[in-house]
Amino acid sequence: MLRKWRTGSTDMGQTFWRRHRWLKWFALSCLVVLALVTAAAVVAIRHAEPYMRSLIVDRLEQQFHARVELGSFHISLAHGFRAEGTGLRIWPPAQVAGMATDLNAPGKPLIEIADFRFRVPLHFRGPNPIRIAQVNLRGLVIDIPPHSHFLHPAGGAASSKPKLAGPPGAALLRFMVENVACEDARLTLENSNPAKLPLEFDIQSLNVTHVSYGGAMDFNARLTNPRPRGLIVTRGKLGPWVVDDPGTTPLEGSYSFENADLGTFKGISGTLNSTGSYQGALRNLTVVGQTETPNFALTGFGTAMQLHTDFRAKVDGTNGNTWLEPVNATLGHSHFVAEGQIVDLPAIPAENGKPAQKAGHEVELNVNVANGQMADFLRLTSRNGDPLLTGTVHIKTWLEIPPGSNPVNERLLLKGSFTLDDAQFASQKVQERIGELSLRGQGKPKDAKSAAAAEVRSTMASDFTMADGVITLPDLKYMVPGAEIDLKGTYDMDGGALAFRGSARMEATVSQMVGGWKGALLKPMDRFFKKDGAGTRIGVHVDGTREDPHFGVDL
Repeated sequence: MLRKWRTGSTDMGQTFWRRHRWLKWFALSCLVVLALVTAAAVVAIRHAEPYMRSLIVDRLEQQFHARVELGSFHISLAHGFRAEGTGLRIWPPAQVAGMATDLNAPGKPLIEIADFRFRVPLHFRGPNPIRIAQVNLRGLVIDIPPHSHFLHPAGGAASSKPKLAGPPGAALLRFMVENVACEDARLTLENSNPAKLPLEFDIQSLNVTHVSYGGAMDFNARLTNPRPRGLIVTRGKLGPWVVDDPGTTPLEGSYSFENADLGTFKGISGTLNSTGSYQGALRNLTVVGQTETPNFALTGFGTAMQLHTDFRAKVDGTNGNTWLEPVNATLGHSHFVAEGQIVDLPAIPAENGKPAQKAGHEVELNVNVANGQMADFLRLTSRNGDPLLTGTVHIKTWLEIPPGSNPVNERLLLKGSFTLDDAQFASQKVQERIGELSLRGQGKPKDAKSAAAAEVRSTMASDFTMADGVITLPDLKYMVPGAEIDLKGTYDMDGGALAFRGSARMEATVSQMVGGWKGALLKPMDRFFKKDGAGTRIGVHVDGTREDPHFGVDL
């Protein structure tokens, strides 16, 4: 029975295909057509790839007025129009006005992309731009040459009117890219000085949105700043891209700069954090922001101080040149204002008796301290955190830090003047000596050993210079009630060595300063020390060290 059923089932299947033989031919025809269409598509794609590759290169050369290379390019129709390529390189515009004439000029590419891929829908409407959801890039390298690269051979600008990317009629197709995602990216800013290495920024992540020809693009990025080394998180708007000189492309946005290690610069240390905004172009940015460094220190001394700044600056992002206008800073509890510039200098060999100049950034600032605390500034030069003296200080100085490899405190140059009011020495021994001098100078020798001596306040004023870590005071006036001391000499910031010579003018005579029966015996000597209206005038010196100063009288 089972065998009969199987035989009957086979007969029924054969009968079905005999009666519907046309279905077999229809299915076979569909397969043939599908095979032909697939083969045609493969042939078409193979023929289209070199044509589209050549067309892309040609249009990009027109777009950027530069030499363009594309290593490989492949397309497929799986899940829409899919394209991928490798080895895309775009060189900077030729150094002539208008269209590039030498597409084989040597040099580094302006833009390099190791590989890219994207998909485009197969259906789009006429004049509307083609929308691409996302372009994925790997190995993006942007290398911005110095400004001199974009100058005419005769020295003028490459063009009187900058060319923007994507002029009408030059675009391959009108399109809108909703998002560009980059991995393994790097931005390099070349230096016009061949002796200096370029600045390189490793970009951890970069996303660009609303990409179109001739328009601005939104971006957000995380990148590592080389000097000082730290993490920058930024978002903003870039474009339209300027073909003639990418360094003039409009740029604006906000940033945070996190955990920047100031130890990158010899002679200082600390961890800096900064937030702010910027606007302008890469070569001419206006940056407004603030910084916080809770542990700023001179590495040769080790005492850390809190440093806060609010600043406005003009920045050339291609070489790091910065013009400060101004910086409002607070060190500890002392406020000061600085204005000036940080500019890149070329190397200059020694000649005509002038020393050689090393290549690098030079700092030049005018600094004004009004009602600062002397202790805040002296703690920076103290190894144990104790200041040499306290008081209210007013300083006006010109500051320069020339380029070089020595620590900052060894290269620091200062020239200015200061006054110090309500001053007291931190050392009790020194303060008691100053108080004794004041009371004896007033003719109060009986009070010289009392507690009142330690409460005496003094005033100091002088011009000053600083070089090689040594402060020179050519006209120091030190005044306490009853006495005025004129000194000149030097103070070594590193070792703390003191070397001063001068004179002291006292209101009291020698006999009045000594007092008692000894003073009576010295009365005949008064006439030898009375000079220039002073009761007593004698020579004095101060030497020793910051921690152990020595005072002496030069008869």
